[in-house]
Amino acid sequence: MSEHDITAPADTPPDSKPHPRRPVRSFVLRAGRMGTGQQRALQTLGPQYRLPFQAQPLDAAAVFGRRAPLVLEIGFGMGDATAQIAAAQPGTDFLGVEVHEPGVGALLRLIGERGLQNLRLVQHDAVEVLQQMLAPASLDGVHVYFPDPWHKKRHHKRRLIQPPLVALLASRLKPGGRLHCATDWEDYAQQMLQVLSDEALLVNTAEGYAPRPDMRPLTKFEARGQRLGHGVWDLVFVRR
Repeated sequence: MSEHDITAPADTPPDSKPHPRRPVRSFVLRAGRMGTGQQRALQTLGPQYRLPFQAQPLDAAAVFGRRAPLVLEIGFGMGDATAQIAAAQPGTDFLGVEVHEPGVGALLRLIGERGLQNLRLVQHDAVEVLQQMLAPASLDGVHVYFPDPWHKKRHHKRRLIQPPLVALLASRLKPGGRLHCATDWEDYAQQMLQVLSDEALLVNTAEGYAPRPDMRPLTKFEARGQRLGHGVWDLVFVRR
């Protein structure tokens, strides 16, 4: 659901010329089926609620028409939880970043149905958005919910929550801003806990994993997993 480029070190044989580093993608662009409602939302609501990627800092006050706390969500999937959170917190502005167009269309449709004025979307790689569109100390919060676990060990390098990204996220948070992650893969939760704990700018709000905050809706997938005995792990860290 989430996206990120992680630059992997290049292994250069001694007798060969060095090659440019290739980013390791934590997402795969799949050809998802677009429903008519999603297509219509992209056409009618996209111009108002979908922001183009730009290589300059976002003026959130101009975009939202007010000054309010700003929360970034990376990889919102089909947007159900994002829409619920935005509806429950009208005093906070939300910026959702997702690479998959069907998800963008689905969330645009929810924006229209629920009349959400505090939500904008960017269809682009999250790392470039963080690096170029979001200034240091500009965010009050970051949500990363159920990123792709890349469960095969050889694919773990593709996981979103890695030290370079966490350092970047921490730099974009204001002091006191919250980074909230959630996953339903225990070994990924363990990796997240280690990586987040190792970031000097972040402090854990719990002794290990945190209880699910009330503001994060229980998804249908998550509820089904709980009925089957599957675990979900929340991690809530605060910027020093």
